[in-house]
Amino acid sequence: MIDQIRKRSVMQRQVLRPKEVIKEYGLSRTTIWRKERDGTFPKRVRLGSRAVGYLRSDLEAWLQSLKDQAQANLL
Repeated sequence: MIDQIRKRSVMQRQVLRPKEVIKEYGLSRTTIWRKERDGTFPKRVRLGSRAVGYLRSDLEAWLQSLKDQAQANLL
């Protein structure tokens, strides 16, 4: 139980680089950029002057909201 809590805590603080987001979520770089521009994708986090990433917790919340919307549309 404690290991699960620790693992969840680490995952929530984890930052994914754009290539990892593309691989894990199956979205193209352009799709991510468009969704960010439209406000329908989590905002990126600046990691340095030339590096950005996305918080895994934000991505998971975004994915859950998509699932919830899909579920509501089925009802």
